[in-house]
Amino acid sequence: MLVKICGIQTRAAAHAAVEAGADLLGFVFAPSKRQVTKAQAREMISTLPSHVKTVGVFVNETIDEMKATAETCGLHYIQLHGDESAEIARALPYEIIKAFPVTEETLPTIQDFPATYYILDSPIGGNRGGNGTTFNWDLAEHLPIDRNKIILAGGLNSHNVQTAIQRLLPVGVDVSSGVEREGKKDHTLIETFIKQAKSS
Repeated sequence: MLVKICGIQTRAAAHAAVEAGADLLGFVFAPSKRQVTKAQAREMISTLPSHVKTVGVFVNETIDEMKATAETCGLHYIQLHGDESAEIARALPYEIIKAFPVTEETLPTIQDFPATYYILDSPIGGNRGGNGTTFNWDLAEHLPIDRNKIILAGGLNSHNVQTAIQRLLPVGVDVSSGVEREGKKDHTLIETFIKQAKSS
């Protein structure tokens, strides 16, 4: 079970996630309370072990800016979390993770998008992602998509992640607000979440 800890803002949080067994770390470059600069991300990423994969999260950003950020920071994946087209994904020389807000309208379009992984996330709230709310899991339970491409997100925490995994059988899970206390990444919550996810 792959575990992605998203919205990393500090070196301490990054290393807590790595030590707890995280497989991917997400750095948000879009407007958000978790947004980081290229310089901040580069400094954190430079201290990580090579087996941990790094993901840059963008919302409706230009191709040139995403490429420049990925090159500067040493990103492994670009996560498209907005209204990006398949053409934009094909124009990026990086592996792509595409997030979809799960609704009856969006589900049929997912498998046509060129991406290594699809993130199934909650419908759009105040920000794209990181809103701490689950979506209707019934909608995705019988989705005709390779489960090895699905990463589940949206309101996950250590109390519901095992149930979510058992219901939807994703290859991975993605969490941000579910491992935070008072808006900051909590090292104990990160450790507990990863333990629950990996043992499900």
